[in-house]
Amino acid sequence: MIRAILIIIALLSSLAIGPLLLDAKGYILISSGDTILELSVYAALFWITAITLTVFLIFKLLRGGIKFSFGTWNKFIFASQRRGIANFNKGLAAYMLEDYSQAEDLFAKSAVPSKRKQSAYLLAASAAAKVKAHSNTSHYLKLLDKETEKVADVSLESTLIQIKLLINQKTNDAYNRARSLIDDHHLQLGHDARLLVLHIELCLIEKHFKQAVDALTMARKEKTITDMTLIAWEKAAYFGHFNALINQQDNTILQQYWTALSRKLKQREPILLAYCQVLAEHKISEPLTKLLVPLLTKSPSKEVLKDLRFLPISQADELIAVVQKHLHKNNQSTQWLSCLGHLALMSGQYSMAEKAFGSLIKSTENDSQKHYDKEDLQALATTYSQQGQYQLADATWFKANQL
Repeated sequence: MIRAILIIIALLSSLAIGPLLLDAKGYILISSGDTILELSVYAALFWITAITLTVFLIFKLLRGGIKFSFGTWNKFIFASQRRGIANFNKGLAAYMLEDYSQAEDLFAKSAVPSKRKQSAYLLAASAAAKVKAHSNTSHYLKLLDKETEKVADVSLESTLIQIKLLINQKTNDAYNRARSLIDDHHLQLGHDARLLVLHIELCLIEKHFKQAVDALTMARKEKTITDMTLIAWEKAAYFGHFNALINQQDNTILQQYWTALSRKLKQREPILLAYCQVLAEHKISEPLTKLLVPLLTKSPSKEVLKDLRFLPISQADELIAVVQKHLHKNNQSTQWLSCLGHLALMSGQYSMAEKAFGSLIKSTENDSQKHYDKEDLQALATTYSQQGQYQLADATWFKANQL
């Protein structure tokens, strides 16, 4: 700009000084048709310079104005997007600080202006779920569905979060939508443990036990799935499937299915106990006894003995005989005393049950650690009640409720 000003000053100076140095002023004649224009050299140079300067100044003003206009327009257009991104970032901070109500509000506000609708609606749904605002969660998930339809490639991680949120809604409509999403990604079941977990959990909710049993084959190969989770799934899935076979068909079909299972699966305690549970509930005593006698003879784990307490075994004489053999070797064994007491109670041998539970409680009187639990005391209370000893039953129930 300084250079341009200096050039203009130099031109004006030359115009002012030039004619003084010339003896003849000279002239310029311009003729166009009937029009004749005559100017001195001095006047012509003056107007040429003035016009050039005017054009130059107009160009600079227009150029600066255009720059100003685009800059202003740009700031105006993207101001709401910047506010949306700021709200989105604030929402993330609130979410991390477990201020879920504030996070939900900020994510909802930021969705449209920030142009991050999928992420914002997904996080808003998650925040709403944290504060158990289920209607809000459902609303954001429906908005997310609309946005997902517009996108050709949605990340699996976003889909997994959406499925989990839908399952947590605990409504039939949400379950159906979750199932639809899982079916859309069924080819990933054998490759992504996270999707497999959600598939099995949803199968159990839907009572599709056969599908859950089939999926457990893949789940056992996944190192990221814990044994505790597998045990819980196997108990629920196999019990449901066994129960469906005997109720919808008959005991023969159930027996055939059990026989066809691999030896490895039959030896898995959750599956074995699920089968025993179904047999006990339907009072199918002979196959049940054939399974449990070898199991008790081999001294099973404490967990198995605890689970046996919940089997409604009505004919337990052979099992009681096995347990008594263990007690002959160690009559102070708390786990076998507990097992004997429950077996005796379920088979209606109340006197034996009372003695077994009495010995169990007495054996731990001088021990700081109690080896009986709430279930043992409740069983003893039931034993007293069945024998008409109601005061003792009430006192024992009260003691059980204190544990």
